[in-house]
Amino acid sequence: MARLIPALFPEGAAPGEKAVYRKFAEDQTTDDWIILHSLNIAEHVRNPEGEADFVVIAPELGILVIEVKSHDHFTFDEGVWKLGNQAPTARGPFKQASEAMYSIRKDLLRKRVDLRSIPTLSAAWFTTTRARTMLRPTNEWFDWQVLDSEDLKNDPIGAIRRAFTGGIANLDATFRGFSYGGVGPDRATAKHIAMLLRPSFEFGIVAGDMRSAREHELIQFVEEQCIALDAMSDNQSVLFTGPAGSGKTLLALEAARRELADGRTGSLMCFNKLLGRRLAADITDPRLSVGTFHSQLLALIGLKAPSDASPSFWSSELPERAIEVLLELGEPPADFLIVDEIQDLLTEAYLDVFELLVKGGVSGGRVLMFGDFERQAIYDDGRGRELLKERVPQLPSHRLTMNCRNLPRIGYSVNFFSGLTPGYQKFRRDDDGANPVLLKYVRGEDQSPLLRQAVEALREESFDLSEIVVLSPLSAGSAAATTTDPWLKSVLVQADGDAVKKGRIRFSSIQAFKGLEASAVIVTDLDRVNVPNFESVLYVGLTRATDRLYGVIEESTGLAGMVRNQ
Repeated sequence: MARLIPALFPEGAAPGEKAVYRKFAEDQTTDDWIILHSLNIAEHVRNPEGEADFVVIAPELGILVIEVKSHDHFTFDEGVWKLGNQAPTARGPFKQASEAMYSIRKDLLRKRVDLRSIPTLSAAWFTTTRARTMLRPTNEWFDWQVLDSEDLKNDPIGAIRRAFTGGIANLDATFRGFSYGGVGPDRATAKHIAMLLRPSFEFGIVAGDMRSAREHELIQFVEEQCIALDAMSDNQSVLFTGPAGSGKTLLALEAARRELADGRTGSLMCFNKLLGRRLAADITDPRLSVGTFHSQLLALIGLKAPSDASPSFWSSELPERAIEVLLELGEPPADFLIVDEIQDLLTEAYLDVFELLVKGGVSGGRVLMFGDFERQAIYDDGRGRELLKERVPQLPSHRLTMNCRNLPRIGYSVNFFSGLTPGYQKFRRDDDGANPVLLKYVRGEDQSPLLRQAVEALREESFDLSEIVVLSPLSAGSAAATTTDPWLKSVLVQADGDAVKKGRIRFSSIQAFKGLEASAVIVTDLDRVNVPNFESVLYVGLTRATDRLYGVIEESTGLAGMVRNQ
């Protein structure tokens, strides 16, 4: 996969540029290419400043500057271009690309880069029209400089290679023997050119801007979520299903806000303690009870959990006592009930509580449930969905398939190793070219050096320590909890659901972090021998990462989905 710089694509970019970017990010055959996009040109040959949509730096092929045009129609008549609704101009896309290319070439020569054997070329990409058949031959551009919608759809990388081949042939015809002995740049020179261009022409994206952009991107509803919101309105009760990262918790929060706006009183609950604290922090309204299922039952009864509470207390005794209180009330206290992580709360005893908690019961009341029935039900025997169907045979369901959380390469890795069917097919977010990273250790070794290596790599990418979470399938004795590294000891803190402190790295078990997410996740202690239900636990852990993912894995444990070894 090509290295795309910068990793964060401009939110307001034209759709054609985004489409080309996605194609570059998805390709598997261009590992040594470096692609700069939205490159500001401070010293332009024509204007006070300019911009190149894409600059492809390909070893043994050259440098190609691409001007992208997303307009759905254009005309070229007597030297005048008319692109969509823009004003007519004699400075068309080929001229724009050429001027950007010469500006870049001039700057590189000034910085003493030897370009004698490096083809420096330009092209125009018409992403929505069949420009290769629509543009008549002319001496103002070459055929190899034209890329179009068919190229984008069928073979975008092949089209780029075609442009390089045509450009090199033209240089050979103009400068005899230009490519004799091969063309550059080599890989080292390609990296040097990229380093010279990007720092020279634009300021780096500061960490705060990157965080702001990520947060803004993650909370936007997409069409699929809007359809789900409509399903809430059209049906009294709905079961929303979908894999991790499909927006279920965001929808649960939005559902609660809408119910409150309609003047109702109700309950929003989940299974996981840390998620319950997050939900309570997001909505503070006296008409809404927010928190975990068990905490809400304790509040209903007026009881404090025993310090030595056994599993049977939570699974049997607590719901039985809650049912007694609800029966004494005579009427259910909630107008609506919203349950996130429903897959972990589907038992006979818990369903009996739901039945008495909301007016109309589970089958006739306003009940919205959100669950992941792929591999995330790690606390039950997998019978929950059937049990719910027995209770409510006609329960409408709505499946979410769009991944709104993870960058595509993280999602595709999860698909592969966990065997999700059909798995993540669509992603809300554009790929940024960063692969998940796999670090191997030998069973019994201290994982601290690898953990610190991952943290330092993330810091180099401008991730704040507070954006990093270290997860482990182990509740006790994890690499983070037992680290021998003095610096790691000073910055690692147990995740408790409170606001993240600046300069601190949270750590947690995977199970406790269910339902939550973090910009960068490092999953340690990945040893199949020591982790029951390995694939399901791992699925939960890796899908917590929105942008960067590191796995610290015992060398004999296969994890083919992680795509780059260290």
